[in-house]
Amino acid sequence: MTADEPGAGRDYDLERLYAGWENQVRWWDAAFGVIVALTAVALALEGTRGSQLAVAYTAMGVIVVAYALWGARAARTRDQRLAVLYLAVLVVGTGVTVSQGGIASLLLFIAFGQTWMLLESIRHGVIGCVVLAVAVSVGMTIRYGLDPEVVGALVPQMLVTLVFAIGLGLWFHVAMRRAEDHVRLLGKLHVARTQLALTSHEAGVLAERERLAREIHDTLAQGFTSVVMQAQAATAGLDVGDDAAVRERLRVVEETARDNLAEARALVAAFAPVALQDASLPQALGRLGSRFAEETGLAVTVETDRVGSLSPTVEVVLLRAAQEAFANVRRHAQARSVVVRLGQAEGEVTLTVSDDGRGLGADASDGFGLAGMRDRLRSAGGTLAVGPGADGGTTLCARVPVDGQVTGHAGAPAGGTDDEAEGVAG
Repeated sequence: MTADEPGAGRDYDLERLYAGWENQVRWWDAAFGVIVALTAVALALEGTRGSQLAVAYTAMGVIVVAYALWGARAARTRDQRLAVLYLAVLVVGTGVTVSQGGIASLLLFIAFGQTWMLLESIRHGVIGCVVLAVAVSVGMTIRYGLDPEVVGALVPQMLVTLVFAIGLGLWFHVAMRRAEDHVRLLGKLHVARTQLALTSHEAGVLAERERLAREIHDTLAQGFTSVVMQAQAATAGLDVGDDAAVRERLRVVEETARDNLAEARALVAAFAPVALQDASLPQALGRLGSRFAEETGLAVTVETDRVGSLSPTVEVVLLRAAQEAFANVRRHAQARSVVVRLGQAEGEVTLTVSDDGRGLGADASDGFGLAGMRDRLRSAGGTLAVGPGADGGTTLCARVPVDGQVTGHAGAPAGGTDDEAEGVAG
């Protein structure tokens, strides 16, 4: 793993796998001491005496010193240079000790194990075991001579010992490699899961920002647009001295401002729908149409067929569609009248808003409002169509399944109901 990869420096938690390595090395230290001590006692009990015993003890002493200087440090630091120095002394010392007393072959119990423990690669481990077996075989030959019977018995024994040692070492290496691979995979999975959570969080934040932008556009921004237009009309009334018209415009400004304040509070207080809190969708559309007619002076007709009980999600989506349609009529249509129709058939609720204005231009395209409306309808499984009306002007048609539920699309919360934050001034 490179330093540029996620989790670099930790090597995907490998240090956690080896967190108890120091304790394991202490057990190796204890095993080494016990084996050397048992070998020393066994040599004395076997009957090794005089110079042979002195040579054997000297060789084991050298092994102990080498372990203290290099072997123990190599086991803890994984320093291969120190490991090779110690193992060279171990191989020679074991061969010399065995040449003075055959029972010294007990040292092989620790020698083969340390060879695999200290050498990092399988190839080096196999070579170390072969060299150790050869050294012991030479020591045995020196101890018992080149008698054919001795050699015939020694060679098979050493081969069996060597095969067993190599097999055990290979199993150990394979097991450790698999453990390391599993730890690395778990580390990668952890990193991927963390990155996915971060990406999901960032996407959620972006979606929520887009959602809030739509909410502000559909409620506060349109309300403030109405306030500006009414204030301009009041100013014009003042210029001509029409006090009655000024009072009427100021009344509308006050009501719109109050409604905008209610919307702002609703956005802050868990996005509760305002217009739909105490009214059905047809009633909310009627209020919306009356307010729009009062603000603009246009003739507004709201027609509703028999509509069954709708989920809050569907009501909210269609109410927002109607509000955006009215906003577009106010800004672009230059119309004289608007007709709103709400109907239900074949599992769908249809909202149609038609005006008799100038219609769509050749280069017409979706603005922020229509784009947000399409996303909102799509998130509830619905569709939006905008085109020229039969008698001129523009017709907007929104269709939503009766049982439409908001999904995670377009920034809407999954399964959204009242949390959709849909309110309207009016």
